[in-house]
Amino acid sequence: MGPEGRHNAAASERKSSTLGQLLYADASRTFVSEKDWAALVQRVATGDEAAFHVLYERTHRIVFTLAVRIVNNRESAEEVTLDVFHDVWRRAATYDAAGGSVVGWIMNQARSRAIDRLRFEQRKKRVNSDAHSPVSVAVERDPRTTFDIREQGVLLRDALKVLTPDERRAIETAFFSDLTYGEVAARLNQPLGTVKTRIRSGLAKLRQALGQDLEES
Repeated sequence: MGPEGRHNAAASERKSSTLGQLLYADASRTFVSEKDWAALVQRVATGDEAAFHVLYERTHRIVFTLAVRIVNNRESAEEVTLDVFHDVWRRAATYDAAGGSVVGWIMNQARSRAIDRLRFEQRKKRVNSDAHSPVSVAVERDPRTTFDIREQGVLLRDALKVLTPDERRAIETAFFSDLTYGEVAARLNQPLGTVKTRIRSGLAKLRQALGQDLEES
């Protein structure tokens, strides 16, 4: 076969590649049917950690790759990937084969998580930018606005009382120091999962406490 023939054959092979073939490009791995994918998720739903490890090993690379493309940051993508598989572990029982393939189900969760993270990062940048803008300074000098800010400060300090010391330390380190989850974990010398759990539970308590205060005021 000449160079042109080899080129056409290679192009044809690339076009015919499926997602499953891309997942199992290593010749030592065998192709997995959708039935086997579904059976694996069913085992995960029963709490089978070995099955979850197999599912993670098969799919975490494509989840991470998608997350990197969306958030454009490797560390954020790593956190998104962990969140996705945490969700997969918790929601495996909700998987319905009628709604699509297992890989498609996982990738939809990855896309949603990554987009949420990207929006969060963009909002954080806008808040930091607005905090240093001349307009913000001018508004803060208005007496009525100053009073509102002080009142909100009182509400926030009261709300912080509902947090445990560990939750408060994690939240203050993350938001007041503008650090990522990984950086917070390193600074507090705590596991990443523990830090993320404390921040999430603390924020949930704050939302509830602030909502009650605003209703009463």
